[in-house]
Amino acid sequence: MHGFLDWMQEHFMPVAAKIGNQKHLVAIRDGFIAIMPITMVGSISVLLNVFVRDLPNSWWGDGNSFTAMMDPLIKVNGSVYFGSITILALAFAFSLGYHLAKAYDVNPIAGGVIAFSAVVTCMNQSAVFDLVLEQVDPSNVSALQALGVDAIAKEDTVRLAVTQWGYLGSAYTGATGLFTALIVGLVSSMIYIKLMQANITIKMPENVPPAVSHSFAAIIPGCIAIYVFAIITQCCVAWGGMYPNELIQKWLQAPLMGLSQNMFSAILVSFLVQVLWFFGLHGSNILDPFVLGVYTPALLEDLAYFEQHRTTQGMPYIWTQGSFPAYSQMGGAGVTLGLLIAIFVFSKRKDVREVAKLSAPMGLFNINEPVIFGLPIVLNPIYFIPWLIVPPICTLVAYLFTASGMIPPVYVQVPWVMPVGIYAFLGTGGNLLAGLVSLLNLGLSFLIWAPFVILANRMKEVD
Repeated sequence: MHGFLDWMQEHFMPVAAKIGNQKHLVAIRDGFIAIMPITMVGSISVLLNVFVRDLPNSWWGDGNSFTAMMDPLIKVNGSVYFGSITILALAFAFSLGYHLAKAYDVNPIAGGVIAFSAVVTCMNQSAVFDLVLEQVDPSNVSALQALGVDAIAKEDTVRLAVTQWGYLGSAYTGATGLFTALIVGLVSSMIYIKLMQANITIKMPENVPPAVSHSFAAIIPGCIAIYVFAIITQCCVAWGGMYPNELIQKWLQAPLMGLSQNMFSAILVSFLVQVLWFFGLHGSNILDPFVLGVYTPALLEDLAYFEQHRTTQGMPYIWTQGSFPAYSQMGGAGVTLGLLIAIFVFSKRKDVREVAKLSAPMGLFNINEPVIFGLPIVLNPIYFIPWLIVPPICTLVAYLFTASGMIPPVYVQVPWVMPVGIYAFLGTGGNLLAGLVSLLNLGLSFLIWAPFVILANRMKEVD
């Protein structure tokens, strides 16, 4: 055991530490964290509508008096959703550009604005609306076409194609556009940053106010960065027949998201978080660029699916960013809430029980640093095995329940401090069984932790 720990400390931990401090990955992580207020408020709006519209409609039928009474609130929640979830990609692009420019010590506001503009530059600006002309007989299509009207006969109806320029669809600005925002925002920001560092800027006299001077300095780098992506966009359309958003979604986003939904991928993420934490590194923060970059779009697309279809059946993604805290991080990484219960039941060591007493109030709200560093768990071979296996086992159990359709995916963003059971209940739109699965995993964690707590008692007696 000691030989393995020494090898990990010498070869694995330096690499993990470098990854955790890498500027681009930190900017991606901080970019996602910064837009949490609007992801949270969008999720709250959907959750409120679940309780005032969807559940009452399922209980008492459509058009019931309670839902009618709640109609003003339902519309307010709809406006909140439109102003939050449907613009996530744009908000993230600005946030990413801001944090990346800040990391390189150049004007962060300009970095955010340039990234935002570059992402919009890559979008399809035209939309085609397929309108049905209900009172027109299909036999009259040829006459309409002779008049220059773009009409076709389809399914015994006459349809009119109307094209509008200057349209931004939620397929580009919402959750499905997050990968494009990440890639385009990252590259455009780096173009701006490198040009700023090379002093390819407009220099103003010293007596000019700093705000004006900084804005003028960003003009040349910003113009170049945005024009680069405008040219790339036209090349994609001319040679590939698709906009960059569509190419990224088809060739990068879809395969990567599909890979993330594999059961073994979810288990691997849970395992790696634990490995990093065991050596004193914040595993969640280090892996957040991947977890947030892949599993957050999954959660938000499931949320958008529910908002459109009013059902959790057929959601595109099984495992989302909220699934980890709901089912495999109760009390924090390692499901240490189960460890605390095991300590209170079985531990005879006064020092361990004191740490548990101090940690329990925070552990209820998923804060477990006092346990990790107080027992300690870090580099403690007694707790090595349960620390590594409890979250993957909990992930497996919850994944199987979700994949079987017995519980819906977690599709509502919930504050991470929500206690065990409540997080899963709210995150699945009020599904009671999901809350019970979370409690089941807590029970499993207790059973796995208990023998090692008892072992710690015996080792103390030997000492």
